[in-house]
Amino acid sequence: MRELGPAATLAALILFFSLASQQFLSIANLKVVLESSAIPVVLVVGLTFILIQGSIDLSIEGVMAASSMLVSLLIANSVTGSDMGWWAILAGACLGSAFGLVNGLVYALLRLPSLIVTLATWFVGLGVATLLFPGRQPQILDERLTRLALDKSLGVSALVFLALVVAVLGWLMQTYTQFGRISYAIGRDEKTTKQSGQRVRLHKILAFALMGLISGVGGIMISAQLAVGNPAAGEGFLFPAVSAAVIGGTLLSGGTGGVLQSIIGVFILEVLRNGMIQLGVDPYLRHVAEGLTIIGALVVGNWSLRARLRIVK
Repeated sequence: MRELGPAATLAALILFFSLASQQFLSIANLKVVLESSAIPVVLVVGLTFILIQGSIDLSIEGVMAASSMLVSLLIANSVTGSDMGWWAILAGACLGSAFGLVNGLVYALLRLPSLIVTLATWFVGLGVATLLFPGRQPQILDERLTRLALDKSLGVSALVFLALVVAVLGWLMQTYTQFGRISYAIGRDEKTTKQSGQRVRLHKILAFALMGLISGVGGIMISAQLAVGNPAAGEGFLFPAVSAAVIGGTLLSGGTGGVLQSIIGVFILEVLRNGMIQLGVDPYLRHVAEGLTIIGALVVGNWSLRARLRIVK
């Protein structure tokens, strides 16, 4: 159930909503699902490597906001007169990487809980984004960035194809690199992994640096969609990312799941949300349904582990 349950759940949701709504399986609606899944897919790829090590990163929204604001101020815009082109996009990605590197260093070297460290970084990122905000929203004038969200190929934007590339790279990294294998080993038994001579701290730092880079890319993607700089650009992305990973089978306990499982979780949430909108379900009831789905995924995912968990906190 833990391995096949998420995929079966996704298939069941698609079948149910396709029978309940004639518009659900329309080409236009499927494009909407793909577009709304692009940024969450990118985020869960990075988050997966954190979770399978048994850690957590709550700084996603703050890092996205800071990166988004930096990009919008350095690229051609209506406020600052700056025009750094692609260098502005690179700067946004580098800022995200810097946040992630700081998270990893503080967590791994000072041995502080990742939850507390990244929670603090979340607020630091929001503070940086607010400090960068020039008082009125800078409108992004560089069409090279905005076209990523506007221009369509095969009916979807370049952001969808970017998400696909990130997903493939994440799966390859997880499956065929030492970093991916050691990340699983850390989540399953960190002490034994360290005793075997592996550089556990380095792999932890790399995981958080990767997550920072991914969050920076997410900030760039939301800037392309909004076409403005906004210190609240990352708002609402943390909970869906963590929830999707858990629903897909990448458990918070570490050592279980993977990139593909997390991506399935993204589509479960997006299909559930889109399908309920198609049926006209009250927004509050949609939140209830999403919450129950998460609880159900936790029960299924942790059922086989309950015998090993002598104490649950």
